[in-house]
Amino acid sequence: MIVCQNIKQLREQTAMWRKNDERIAFVPTMGNLHDGHLSLVEIAHQHAVRVVVSIYVNPLQFAPGEDFASYPRTLEDDLKQLQMLGVDLVFTPDTQIVYPNGDQQNTFVQVPKLSDILEGEFRPGFFTGVCTVVLKLFNMVQPDCAVFGEKDFQQLLVVRQMVNDLDLPVEIIAGAIKREADGLAMSSRNNYLNSADRATSRYLSKALAFCRQQIDRGVNVDEAEKNAVATLQKQGFIVDYVTLREAERLEKVSPADITANTELVILAAAKLGNTRLIDNVRFVKSAKS
Repeated sequence: MIVCQNIKQLREQTAMWRKNDERIAFVPTMGNLHDGHLSLVEIAHQHAVRVVVSIYVNPLQFAPGEDFASYPRTLEDDLKQLQMLGVDLVFTPDTQIVYPNGDQQNTFVQVPKLSDILEGEFRPGFFTGVCTVVLKLFNMVQPDCAVFGEKDFQQLLVVRQMVNDLDLPVEIIAGAIKREADGLAMSSRNNYLNSADRATSRYLSKALAFCRQQIDRGVNVDEAEKNAVATLQKQGFIVDYVTLREAERLEKVSPADITANTELVILAAAKLGNTRLIDNVRFVKSAKS
């Protein structure tokens, strides 16, 4: 397994693979890898001969007061896990490499509308940071495809729109959410939870499942969302949102819009203690309701 920080070395290696007609899959991460990340690497292996993983904690997607400084960095352990999975190259740039003029003196990439709602509303500038670094990494790695997790569902849609809008020759592949045994979506930030909050965190996925059941039974959408919020608040969560949207553009839907073939997603974000958790559930409304 090759480990490099240098863009020149990275490009020389990927150019050699392309010259040999070897398809390249890319998995961008911020490190502190868990089974959710590793499942994306396994998907990458299914779609390409060569797999590249990046590990870079991107300052541009952290707002002032967020956890950039404390974000867990476990490079040595991450590399061991990636080697066991047969990754071909791990790109570990530092900020001087990614933003040689500083992250605030950099050309930014902004995706309109879709970046401004939900996570974009509660974390202004977040998707600008994501899209900017993803586009830079795509240009550095030049992959044929890239794998992103559905846990960050809005991020997945934003990246897809960026790729479509800018005519990038990169296929975006989605990886299903990996969950703990009690239903909590895997995330590096779960490490921040103390034992009591970790026990409570399972109610986030349960609230989403109950919201889906209510919508399937024909309960009014607003009522189902409010019931989910109330359930979470009762458990001590500070809720940013629980919302039903259509699954392509995240537009709001009314009962009249929902048919048996409508692709839907319920998204939620809530803070438990000092830890902000996000989750979602995708579904097609039951034809029986």
